[in-house]
Amino acid sequence: MPRVSFLAIDVGNTRLKWALYDAARPSANVLAHGAEFLENIDKLADGAWQGLPAPARMLGCSVAADAVKRRVEEQMEELWDVPCHWVVSSAAEAGLTNGYDHPTRLGADRWVAMIGARHRLPAGEASRPLVVVMVGTAVTVEAIDANGRFLGGFILPGHGIMLRALESGTAGLHVPTGEVREFPTNTSDALTSGGTFAIAGAIERMVQHVRHHCGAEPACYMTGGAGWKMAPHMSVRFELVESLIFDGLLEIAQRRFAA
Repeated sequence: MPRVSFLAIDVGNTRLKWALYDAARPSANVLAHGAEFLENIDKLADGAWQGLPAPARMLGCSVAADAVKRRVEEQMEELWDVPCHWVVSSAAEAGLTNGYDHPTRLGADRWVAMIGARHRLPAGEASRPLVVVMVGTAVTVEAIDANGRFLGGFILPGHGIMLRALESGTAGLHVPTGEVREFPTNTSDALTSGGTFAIAGAIERMVQHVRHHCGAEPACYMTGGAGWKMAPHMSVRFELVESLIFDGLLEIAQRRFAA
């Protein structure tokens, strides 16, 4: 394997995902990739990263506590002399303007995913509004107008949190995961269907908001570890993109490291 230029890291609520690219730019070739649960971060240097060539640059996105980021940095320090850079949401970056009341308080994963989504738009649709959804431990639903301004977004619990909340707060609901049905006739299916359609309803409501506000049909992207569960049950057409956060990291890295 040749010496690589760029290591991208996405630290979520449950897992760390990483990818090595041959350059810090969009459409770079993936040379290696993987994922680890957060409790296994301390095994990276002796496991998945052992034997990989040193990256020239690193850029990460994390929603975890600073202590988790430090554990990642310690694993890198065991192997490579590479500065660690972490994305913090800002007022504007890579063609996106942040409309949050306090821009730096916006989750870095949300910010990076929106940047990735905006740069996925075909050249002829660059001025189209967007709805960007991440389905994971939590679900986020973001709205971006045609000028690239982040208008705001929803945060709601993911499937697992919804089910655990019902199990802990309601007697007799400790049942296996069911199937998504239009008309559930057992408790397992009722719980799974209720969570799925609750998330779908929030997403579809945001699409309606963007249509009304922007006067145009938004392009819609969905990502996250549980995105594949939601996609078949949406009444609005979404493009499912597994690499949306990595796409955003590549866009940001190209600008930051070139400068």
